[in-house]
Amino acid sequence: MGEIKSAAEIAREKLEKIGEPTAQERLKWKYGPEGEKLAARYLKEDTNLVGEVGKFEVAARNVIIEAVSDILVRNISLPRTDAARRNTKKAMDGLKALKSDKVAVENVLSKMRRVLDHYVQEGAKQKKDAYEALRQQFEARIQQAVRKQTGVSAKVNIDVEKQPQFLEEWQRVQAQMEAQYLTVLDDYKKELAAIK
Repeated sequence: MGEIKSAAEIAREKLEKIGEPTAQERLKWKYGPEGEKLAARYLKEDTNLVGEVGKFEVAARNVIIEAVSDILVRNISLPRTDAARRNTKKAMDGLKALKSDKVAVENVLSKMRRVLDHYVQEGAKQKKDAYEALRQQFEARIQQAVRKQTGVSAKVNIDVEKQPQFLEEWQRVQAQMEAQYLTVLDDYKKELAAIK
């Protein structure tokens, strides 16, 4: 039978296997949270990102820029509301200011803007059409169910838009429509995150 080790001994062995952290890892641990705080402050207030990043020592700047960029990329979303639209624009502006390869960043942001504009213009029309089609489909189903139960083909006025089944189905249809936009947007976010 083997020897029984304490939790402290097991933890110590695991730490020995991992080894000492590299200088880069130490920088990430120290300055990563600073970059995240800076990104949050930038999104909430009117902060000069480039100026704030410039206040840090040279070795830390890349870590901070990476942390800020990660947060800004995550804040790019479909413009479902005016607040989301403003937040996305601000995140895009911040990325443009921070990243060194301005041309590559602008190319990806242009593609993103086209997707977001399409969502606002065409997506709204598609949603409206899908909503109306679903509403009519549910009304027809209810009329058919009433005819089947009563044997009378009288028109019954039921507000299908308040029916839980309708709302549930509408949520599913909406999510399906938005998934197409989100997939493309996520691909562009990955592309954007890879740019230095």
